[in-house]
Amino acid sequence: MKPAALKKLCLALPGAREEFPFDEGTSVFKVAGKVFALGPLKAKPLRISLKCDPELAVQLRAEHPAIIPGYHLNKQHWNTVELDGSLTGDFVREMIEDSYDLVVAGLPKREQEKLKWVALSQE
Repeated sequence: MKPAALKKLCLALPGAREEFPFDEGTSVFKVAGKVFALGPLKAKPLRISLKCDPELAVQLRAEHPAIIPGYHLNKQHWNTVELDGSLTGDFVREMIEDSYDLVVAGLPKREQEKLKWVALSQE
């Protein structure tokens, strides 16, 4: 996956924005001010950190060498995914959507309604 495609996937989600609070090279994707994805999109290898259900996070790490505990993040709730070609684009998209859903599920109902949110995994 190319950086532009990764960025497009993140920004396609309702209410998603890209910010650079750390430095010019680290894209931070947020919804309603909450982070759901972040990573240095110009780095090689390309990596992105995504929020994940703790039990699923452990399972994904065991099954996929390209998925490791979140780099500089709470390792219980975040995975860092190296986009080295070993994971399909659909699988990466699903992980991004799951991360987004976890964040939006934690927002107040009013914010969820503004986003017209229905869990992407339920579509």
